[in-house]
Amino acid sequence: MARFDRYMLSQLLLLFGFFALVLVALFWINRAVILFDRLIGDGQSALVFLEFTALGLPKLIGTVLPIAAFAGAVYVTNRMSTESEITVLQATGSSPWRLARPVMVFGLCVGLMMSILSHFLVPMAQGQLDEREAEISENVTAGLLKEGQFLHPSEKVTFYTRLIGIDGVLHDVFLSDRRSPDEGVIYTASEAYLVRNGEGTTLIMVDGLAQRLERPGNRLSTAKFRDFSFDISSLVTRSTDEDLTVPNMITPALLGDWQELSERTGDSTGVIAEELHARFAQALFCLVAALVGFSVLLAGGYSRFGIWREVVIAFGLLIAIDGLRGTLVNAVRAEASLWPVLYLPSALGLVLAISALWIAGHPGWLRRLFPRRSAA
Repeated sequence: MARFDRYMLSQLLLLFGFFALVLVALFWINRAVILFDRLIGDGQSALVFLEFTALGLPKLIGTVLPIAAFAGAVYVTNRMSTESEITVLQATGSSPWRLARPVMVFGLCVGLMMSILSHFLVPMAQGQLDEREAEISENVTAGLLKEGQFLHPSEKVTFYTRLIGIDGVLHDVFLSDRRSPDEGVIYTASEAYLVRNGEGTTLIMVDGLAQRLERPGNRLSTAKFRDFSFDISSLVTRSTDEDLTVPNMITPALLGDWQELSERTGDSTGVIAEELHARFAQALFCLVAALVGFSVLLAGGYSRFGIWREVVIAFGLLIAIDGLRGTLVNAVRAEASLWPVLYLPSALGLVLAISALWIAGHPGWLRRLFPRRSAA
């Protein structure tokens, strides 16, 4: 690799790291505030908050990588143009294609990072995150029971306890079960205990009263009890290891028979196709973002007034390309055979970058179309 390539690549990677760090920090703070309020409000510890934050980082980093690649390419190109480095290189005979070589290597490096994230780290972290969320949802004391509040853990079920003791004993319990269309039952007890029974959870009520209302005829019957067990496992959202979701599977697991995988996961073949090829398209889009940022600015030429007009144009083009990518998702999910269209935005971006580099190599053609005051 030539000295110029190493110099420009080092500048691109340095600025890419800076922008990636800043963007991840901004997105993380925004997400952390919401996550902290939800977890701490549900009685979880700070360690759980840190665990959830760490598991969400791979997906967050994958979101900002194309933006950081574009910002790094634009900043380095703008600085080199302002300081006349690009002008000197062009004057010594370096073509736009030669200048774009380190940018392409930079885009491939970022694409490799995105590939590792999208194919392995993000699905693995998301799967672990879903498991931890399921475990927390099964923690009835933290997620279901809050003293002094009427809670609705399930549709047509209401629960209330006046006080939760330090030893875990529930005092003055009220439970209304209206799930059956033929009858409704209200349980009240002076004390209650939560007992884990294998994979289930049972509420043991002591010294209470059961009031049963039979709706056909509105007959009310009551019964006192010394102790009564009520299975509340169905009120807690559960997740088993056998439950598979396509976004939580690494890419090698998606390369088999889509029809068989669809039967196992319950997702359509279109969803599987979209998930698989979107991961490859994301890595390719990182290369496109870097090339678009560099080529559009290079096509604008040198001006002592700066090239911020080209920066705005490049950013607008990137947003348009990314927006097109979002509109194609539903089409692929509806018909799996349409998966090649997921690469259409990246293909358009590459065509745009190649066109801009050709324009940069033929500046007279561009000046005839868009007259511009030259630098003094």
